[in-house]
Amino acid sequence: MSQIFHRRINAFARITLFGAAFLAAFAAWVFAELNESSYNTRAMQQREQPVPFSHQHHVGALGLDCRYCHTTVETSGFANIPPTKTCMNCHSQIWTTSPTLEPVRASFRTGASIRWTRVYDLPDFVYFNHSIHVSKGIGCESCHGRVDKMPLTWQENSLQMSWCLDCHRQPERFLRPRENITTMGYQPAGDQLETGRRLRREYNIQETRVLTSCSTCHR
Repeated sequence: MSQIFHRRINAFARITLFGAAFLAAFAAWVFAELNESSYNTRAMQQREQPVPFSHQHHVGALGLDCRYCHTTVETSGFANIPPTKTCMNCHSQIWTTSPTLEPVRASFRTGASIRWTRVYDLPDFVYFNHSIHVSKGIGCESCHGRVDKMPLTWQENSLQMSWCLDCHRQPERFLRPRENITTMGYQPAGDQLETGRRLRREYNIQETRVLTSCSTCHR
């Protein structure tokens, strides 16, 4: 019986299969890169705000502690946005006629909240508790970056599950003494891993199996 297809068809089929596999791998790589890019995660992108609040000025230059404004971070699951009265503790005395701060003064006069643009926004299916992380020795800087160098606040990290797991798998790489929780540019006195292992025992942090369990963050 004569051959139906020319022998070159075999070579064409091999090239087609190789090309399809290559395109599939390339498409998967492009998807992974886009998924982790700032285009998707919005990491490192400054957020426009109704008042251009500068952490660089307030934290870096003036030395305000994070907890002066975010008063519930040690006791609650969320770090509250400070009420306008907190701003007016200072700005009833300084920069009292600045046009930039008129939204703050208007909020104080009327009682209407300033409509801040949220910078960190986890999905509803993710459980996160600020007070737990603070009490276990995770510093503000570990998640929020060097806010003392941010003229306008941006999201420092991707907030993707892989980023969370990097810490949950080996928290001793990030642990610091509780008294240094809000310290910007913190440097451990000795070896970080050695200090972290000691603090992990001292702060009674759960074993890695529990920290990486699905139910720890998805409840």
